[in-house]
Amino acid sequence: MIKELLNQVIPGSNERPIVYDVVMPNKETVAPVLLFCHGYKGFKDWGAWHLMATTFAKAGVACVKFNYSHNGGTLQEPTDFPDLEAFGSNNYSYEVHDTKLMIDWISATHLPLDKSNIFLMGHSRAGGITTIVTASDERVKGLITLAGVTNYERRFPQGEDLIAWKEKGVMFVENGRTKQQMPLYYQFYEDFIANRDSLDILKAASSVQVPFLIIHGDDDNAVNVEEAFDLKEAAADAQLLIIREANHVFGAYHPYDKNQFPEAMQTVVQCSLNFIQNVLS
Repeated sequence: MIKELLNQVIPGSNERPIVYDVVMPNKETVAPVLLFCHGYKGFKDWGAWHLMATTFAKAGVACVKFNYSHNGGTLQEPTDFPDLEAFGSNNYSYEVHDTKLMIDWISATHLPLDKSNIFLMGHSRAGGITTIVTASDERVKGLITLAGVTNYERRFPQGEDLIAWKEKGVMFVENGRTKQQMPLYYQFYEDFIANRDSLDILKAASSVQVPFLIIHGDDDNAVNVEEAFDLKEAAADAQLLIIREANHVFGAYHPYDKNQFPEAMQTVVQCSLNFIQNVLS
């Protein structure tokens, strides 16, 4: 049996709401907790993430998943992107701050969560965010990255495209699923430049002192599998799992209405559980 607390709220960056879920074993004893962090154009309820959370809870590991404060969702509509102004105003610093705020919340809650056993899991862009946070936060017991990125700077426009972005103050990216034209304001780049050193993912990876599991698919068209090897090189003690023929979302899609995982996602979940249980043993 499990217990769910859905669409709860704490204040995030700029006092915008962080909407979160807690999925935990329905028992009196405290449970280790996995904090799941979504990626770019993602949200806590995308695809198979909730099925993953319930699977963890059934195995005795509480899962907290949340929407970043500026991901484009709202309290009323936490799925998809009704607030494009917030999406355009997002940046990496906000996501680092929001992740730390969620660790603060876990550390202070009266729910039966084991504050001494907090694990982070980050997908895609949040693989970098969680690596940065883990390197500087002693409350984190272990780290799992899923298709994580290793370099934010090279994901920005270059040359004339960067100049045009600065001149216009905004550029637009299309969401392939919703077909929305999603704004990105130039402050995103300015914030990165101002905080470039603290947002260096590989530098952070080299400082991670806790158990670290890197999971990546070798058929990832969004984040090349070579980035997993770069991450492993920076974090020499990390474990590296390459899943054959797995894409960026490990076979999942949105909306996901099945009760079983795609094969690649099943591997992700089982290996993540094994990793957590080995750290705890």
